[in-house]
Amino acid sequence: MTRVLLTGGSGFIAAHVLEALLTQGHSVVTTVRSDAKAQMLRDTFPNYGNDKLDFAIVADIAEEGAFDEAIKSDPPFEWVIHTASPFHFNVTDTKKDFLDPAIIGTTGILKAVKKNAPSVKRVIITSSFAAVFSRNVGNRPGYIYSEKDWNPITEEEAIQDPSSGYRASKTFAEKAAWDFVETEKPNFTISTMNPPMVFGPIHPKLQILDTLNTSNQRIRDMMLGKLQDEIPAAGVYVWTDVRDLALAHIRAAERPLAAGKRFFVTAGYYSNREIADILREQLPDVASKIATKGGEFPEGYFGYDNSRTKNILGINFRSLKDMVKDTIPTLQAIGA
Repeated sequence: MTRVLLTGGSGFIAAHVLEALLTQGHSVVTTVRSDAKAQMLRDTFPNYGNDKLDFAIVADIAEEGAFDEAIKSDPPFEWVIHTASPFHFNVTDTKKDFLDPAIIGTTGILKAVKKNAPSVKRVIITSSFAAVFSRNVGNRPGYIYSEKDWNPITEEEAIQDPSSGYRASKTFAEKAAWDFVETEKPNFTISTMNPPMVFGPIHPKLQILDTLNTSNQRIRDMMLGKLQDEIPAAGVYVWTDVRDLALAHIRAAERPLAAGKRFFVTAGYYSNREIADILREQLPDVASKIATKGGEFPEGYFGYDNSRTKNILGINFRSLKDMVKDTIPTLQAIGA
């Protein structure tokens, strides 16, 4: 059993990390923004007492010293898994809503660990393919993206629109983490997870239809008959199942070879058309409400190298069909 601090535990990805940690017998303290969020997690995982699942309130991860108290534990923590960061496009101030929480939250947890938790040896950070992929060069047919790549986005580009703000927040936050390790030489190592579009089952007690994670919204919209005329383009055509991503976080903490590395956690290609086809097959009652045109995989698209995730973390990725099949009942449970 390992004592783990998980940040942002009620988030889509974090809730799956939490479930996997608990299932494996670890003892977890997770940060949440409020007592109400803590109660939602208690209701989601009712079979675990305080010795296995406990909470620390961190109302604003962008505040100086936000994690200073949360990182103190008896017994002491050995791992930190940092998932807390904004991912939505309902933004009024890009710097305040995206950049600050992501960058200050990431450096803040690292400072807190160094200052108050010498027992921590591994810190795993949820980054994103947004910190890898360069939108400015298009689909780059023939190019192979891997962990070696960095998004070259600038601060000037970051404030142009919420989408750019999100990509910049992930890029700047991850770079700040690696810079911290380089300059501060802490007692712990870090690894970062760089997933693209993340799909998969939700925890119904933690989600409502209106605030689903951005990726799953397209499945919801197809199920609700909101895409009857045309299936939209996916934008990014590589994906991963949230359950595989959760396991990757834990494997990265467990395996010494993962220390000091980035991981491009992707199952491979997909398109919205493929998702629509699977939904029509699985849900004959709504098949007539799902468009049959649009959403195809584009001609000429970049390649990907996920060999590090497979070889070091041992991830065997789920199929798109299995993901959709498993996601359907969880969305139906909240009204889709």
